[in-house]
Formats: sequence, C-alpha cells, structure tokens
Amino acid sequence: MEFNLDFYRGKKVLVTGHTGFKGSWICKLLAYLGADVTGYALAPTTKPSLYEIAGVDKMCHSIIGDIRDFDHLKQTFEEINPEIVIHLAAQPIVRDSYKQPRYTYEVNVMGTVNVMECLRQCPSVRSFLNVTTDKVYLNREWPWGYREDEMLDGFDPYSNSKSCSELVTHSYRNSFFEDGKLAVSTARAGNVIGGGDFANDRIIPDCVRAAMSQKEIVVRNPYSTRPYQHVLEPLFAYLMICAKQYEDIQCADWYNVGPDDMDCYRTGALVDLFVKHWGEGLSWSTPATSDGPHEANFLKLDCSKIKSVFGWHPHWNLDTAIAKVVEWSKCWLEGGDVDACMEGQIQEYINA
Repeated sequence: MEFNLDFYRGKKVLVTGHTGFKGSWICKLLAYLGADVTGYALAPTTKPSLYEIAGVDKMCHSIIGDIRDFDHLKQTFEEINPEIVIHLAAQPIVRDSYKQPRYTYEVNVMGTVNVMECLRQCPSVRSFLNVTTDKVYLNREWPWGYREDEMLDGFDPYSNSKSCSELVTHSYRNSFFEDGKLAVSTARAGNVIGGGDFANDRIIPDCVRAAMSQKEIVVRNPYSTRPYQHVLEPLFAYLMICAKQYEDIQCADWYNVGPDDMDCYRTGALVDLFVKHWGEGLSWSTPATSDGPHEANFLKLDCSKIKSVFGWHPHWNLDTAIAKVVEWSKCWLEGGDVDACMEGQIQEYINA
C-alpha cells in the first residue's frame, strides 16, 4: 500500500455517516487495522442495511445522531477527543435530492458547517477529510477528466450541495486552520460499488434486487458514462490522505479519487459485466420512455494529482470489482459468513 497500515493502530477516529454503505465499510476497515473507531450518524436508512448485516455496532462506538444537531455533535467531539475525523454523513442520492432539496442542503451543507465548527473547537483533531463526490464540478460533458482546479457548480440539488460543502471546507480552512495545527482535505470520488449497497436508484443495487427476484434488470441510462470503482479503492485512498497529512500537513489539499480511464464504463457495459458474473440467465433491458430528472450523460475524473503526490493507483479493475460485488451478494443471500467475506476482500485488496 501507499502508506503504513500500522499507522491506524490505536488511533482515535471519528466517522460521520457510519451507518451508510461507505461508512459501514470504512468502520470495518478501520477496525481491521486496529483503530479506536467512533461513528456518528442517523439510524440506517435502508432495509436491509450493511450496518446491521456486518454488525458494525460491534466494531465501533456507535452514536445515533443527526449531523444537523450541532449541540449533540459537539458533545460527541468533546467526549471522544478524536485525532482523525472522516466526514461521510450526507443525503447521497441524486434523485432523492429532487424530491427533498431543502433537506439535502440542510444535511450536506449545514451538516458540514456543524462538523467544521466542532473541529474549530476541538484541539485534539490533527487530520480531517471531507468526502464529497465527482459531481461537484460544473459538468460540460467534456470527454476528458475534470481536474481539482475546475469550477465547482453541481447541477442538481445533491451535486450542488456537495459543491457547497467543498466551499464551506475551503473557507474554514482558510479562515481558521492556517496555523498548521489541523490538516484539512477533501476527496472527490467517482461512482462507488461494492457488496452491501442497498440504496435506491443506484445501478448495482438495482441489479442485485433484480437478480434476487429473478426479474430482468431495468437500466434507465445505458449510454451514460461514469467512473466506477470498488468501494475499497476510495476508502484506502481516504485513509492514506488522512495518514499522510497527519504526518505532513503539506499533503493536505483537494483530491480526485477515481479509476483509470479503462474503467470509465457506459452503464449498459457495466450491467453486462454484472450479468456475466451473476449468471443464472440474468438479462437486462431499457424502459421505452424515461421521464426522470436530469442526470449527466458523461463524467470522468483526472486523478493525476493524487497519483503524483502519493503514488496512489487503483488496484482492482472493474471486472474484479463486479466479481467482488457478486461474491458478497451471494454470500449474504446464501446465509454465509458476511464478516469473513468482507475481511477476505480487504486482505485480498491489501495483497494486490
């Protein structure tokens, strides 16, 4: 790996949004690395949930709370005195943001403000990472990847609220953290896939649900191109950034985290891979008409910066990533040992 994994042994880490898909995986990963983990989030929003299936509450000190509740969040910071904070809590679904724009902005923008205020008043924290999204950029449907200095102006309420979250982080860093005591970064990740994602309106969870019910997969936008990556790719990058900037504040910055160009797939091609790995005669089709809200057709990241600064690079291609999704999903459906499956995938990734 691009950093010493022993760094996290005994470190006090606070993860917001730990009951979500990425949050559950990162808590599992941090516990595997020997960290002292506290999570702060709402109760799981999906049924079933990876948080419950994987027993995340047994791996960390789990606090159920609303990121919009500043007093409760501040109390948590004061009780835990974390050294590292990873901010994942968000309303993460584009289509849901059209249905609940006000709530999306409250969570994604004011939630970030609350976290930054807690950081400002908590001297124990040495390293902070705000996890946003590749959708923060003003998307001009260019065929090349966006770089970190491109304009931030997401189109829909989710994407735009994440652009605002980036700007809030930039402002707090410039206004309050220039003394060098706290390293502040953001990470803009591409589309993340992995076992245990049960969210609505996401392509891989939709594929798994269709496979479970032995129905045809319905693909809304088969020609949309996205940077897909297994969840362990960005999670290890997040931990790398937090560790490196903890040791050297000069590493703190804004970073794209995405796959190589070969893994920027059209959605239809992604589903073809899923069908291949799942088997059992699974197939897919597109609806005759689509009346959904605006979604970008083409989006790609330029990840030269994180590769140059840290020597980071993706370890698993998309074919492997899909194979791991299917492996996890079939393990769960067949009543297997999900905990062992996740640990096995983590160790395989480290070995890669």
